[in-house]
Amino acid sequence: MSTAAATSPNDTFLQAGTTDYRLANLAVFLGGFACFAMLYGTQPLLPLLAQVFGASATEVSLSVSVSTGALALTLIPASLLSDRFGRGPMMTVSLALAAALSLLCPWVNSFNELLVLRALLGVALAGLPAAAMAYLGEEVAPNAQGRAMGLYIAGNAFGGMTGRFLTAWVTDIANWQIALLVLGILGAVAALAFWFGLPASRHFRRRSISPAQVLADTRTLLCDAGLPWLFLCAFLLMGSFVGLYNFVTFRLVAPPFGLGQTAIGAIFLLYRVGTWSSAWVGQLVDRIGRRQVLWIMAGLMLTGLLLTLPAQLGWVVIGIAVFTFGFFGAHTTTSGWVSRRAGASRALAAAVYLSSYYLGSSVLGTTVGFAWDAGRWPAVVGLLVALVVLVLLVARRLAKIPRIAAQAA
Repeated sequence: MSTAAATSPNDTFLQAGTTDYRLANLAVFLGGFACFAMLYGTQPLLPLLAQVFGASATEVSLSVSVSTGALALTLIPASLLSDRFGRGPMMTVSLALAAALSLLCPWVNSFNELLVLRALLGVALAGLPAAAMAYLGEEVAPNAQGRAMGLYIAGNAFGGMTGRFLTAWVTDIANWQIALLVLGILGAVAALAFWFGLPASRHFRRRSISPAQVLADTRTLLCDAGLPWLFLCAFLLMGSFVGLYNFVTFRLVAPPFGLGQTAIGAIFLLYRVGTWSSAWVGQLVDRIGRRQVLWIMAGLMLTGLLLTLPAQLGWVVIGIAVFTFGFFGAHTTTSGWVSRRAGASRALAAAVYLSSYYLGSSVLGTTVGFAWDAGRWPAVVGLLVALVVLVLLVARRLAKIPRIAAQAA
């Protein structure tokens, strides 16, 4: 082997099958796991919190929306800090602070106190997703990025599933305060595992965070033919997803279902479908391309929504599973697409994408509550179908954008 070949820049990337590649995937999987477990842990408890605090369905949905809204508003500053101080330190500090705030949530005396802590939790968590996508884009070999991004999103799905089910189950056998305490402990353990497991960055280059540089980078992103559409897609995807899971809990506690807390928590085990979807779709993207995959996943989301309309538990479960598979597949597709198109500004692009994503969760996740108040589940499905149809229209637009030859995106 020649000296030039031995020192090829490609050798410094994390190649599929290597120990560092596996460690990186495990670390970001655990980071995504902890982030989503803490972020959405109150979601299955919404009907119970409405009773405990004497609030409406729309009001208690704020326990989820304030976290995601604060996260959305903090992602861009967090991405800029990660450009200055590095991806690994940013993600580690983010998880540690979030775990500490989660441990405080069980001790609140009012719903307003809970909302304040949940908002601060969203701020603390911002550093993880803002830096994780940039880390994978910088450190993983291009031919393995689809799989790595898929595993990261799978960690998100598994964390969301575990956090939701765990809080519902512990609430049934103890109370909601103990459930939130367990969630905080889980977050602390995951933060420690993440800290010790993440390989050091090899391709990170410190960037200026001056206002002029930020404005220039932002202008470049917004002038791209595809990125603004991908940001819109993120808003619509996450808004529809959280809207469904927020208010299906209210449907399932009411007649004719009348499910208990643990049974409702079990519905969130369908996130396991999202874990499979993310890992599998990441590989599918590497084979057939993002443009084709996004169409398929959005179509599955639409199909799943329609399947939830019959007042039969089996159809509701099947519909949620199909919708969940499509959502995580679509998110894996679009998030990887952003990283590939953004080039040197990938940290800022990831932050704008995720800011749009979590704004969708916050704004649309609560807005769907008005549809619930107006017409219960048929009205909710009607609004969600409209959002997914918009995703399909965006996918059609994205299919027509010029490719970036060097990045095949």
